Amino acid sequence: MRRQIQLPDDESDFDMTPMLDVVFIMLIFFIVTSSFVKESGIDINRPEASTATIKEQGNILIAISAADDIWIDKRKIDVRAVRANVERLHAENPQGAVVVQADKNSRNGVLVKVLDQVRLAGVSNVALAATPQ
Repeated sequence: MRRQIQLPDDESDFDMTPMLDVVFIMLIFFIVTSSFVKESGIDINRPEASTATIKEQGNILIAISAADDIWIDKRKIDVRAVRANVERLHAENPQGAVVVQADKNSRNGVLVKVLDQVRLAGVSNVALAATPQ
């Protein structure tokens, strides 16, 4: 008569479901609460100004290059399309401001046309980007 000795099974199984639920909830929380930085699409040599201040909330960026090209959301657009693009972006974020980044070698006429289109889009919170001295 042989006796069989049964060894106890290791009870090392962990239920990972609660931990995964917490990780996914934290991921969703950080995605929802994070703010994404939007860029205009090109690098600009901004003019210097002694009264330049940092603007915390500038969600709609418009860049004017030295060759008088207009860029919004990494796309080159015509001056006549500025109004429609600003209206669309402003509808997504009504509290956001418009920041115009004009190259110091760009012409003032293009800047005035862009500012006019932004105002026609119904946005009154407009700023010009400059480098502090």
